[in-house]
Amino acid sequence: MTKEIRIKAGQTEAVAELNNTRTAQAIWEALPIKGHVNLWGEEIYFEVPLSLKLEAGKELVNVGDLGYWPPGNAFCIFFGLTPISQRGKIRPASTVTVFGRVISDTTVFKKVAPGTEITIERKSNR
Repeated sequence: MTKEIRIKAGQTEAVAELNNTRTAQAIWEALPIKGHVNLWGEEIYFEVPLSLKLEAGKELVNVGDLGYWPPGNAFCIFFGLTPISQRGKIRPASTVTVFGRVISDTTVFKKVAPGTEITIERKSNR
């Protein structure tokens, strides 16, 4: 069964699906999660109440990837280039666990301001 989540940040909403990693399962079990948006280039990140180990770490990610960044216990949403991206390749601050991806339009995140409350919850199939 696909695990879909809804991401709400202010008036912005997106849908993502989680993969089959242990990290994705831990995040799924912790939902709903709330935080406040930090921006680093075109990456949203915020601390979550989980302390997880790196799992199949990635140094490069794709637009729409969801990552968990162990040094900051952070949930990351990559929607474009970060300050250390090179040649169009999206580079996180350091290695992340990719645990899912946004399946709706990622450009909506360009409208989200730092400090905005963000909520991650299970998507209900109404």
